[in-house]
Amino acid sequence: MKMGKNKILVPAAREPLNQLKANVMKEKGYQVDQKHPDNIKYEVAKEQNIPLKEGYNGQLTSEQAGKIGGTIGGNMVKEMIKMAQQQLKK
Repeated sequence: MKMGKNKILVPAAREPLNQLKANVMKEKGYQVDQKHPDNIKYEVAKEQNIPLKEGYNGQLTSEQAGKIGGTIGGNMVKEMIKMAQQQLKK
């Protein structure tokens, strides 16, 4: 499973999504490299004692991969919901 190679339906959304990821994870207390926000997955994995490394990670279980992606994606979704609710109030 190659992480970070997800296809986005709107390619122009890649940069704003990376910025959202960086902002959300920074707010959660993670050290985020603004130039490489996708690298936050390694910090999340380390925190959860999951042996994620660069390149091929076929040894990971789907549960382990889900814990990494779920932590990041779940926080991003929560933030997007907050943003949508704020827009609806306007």
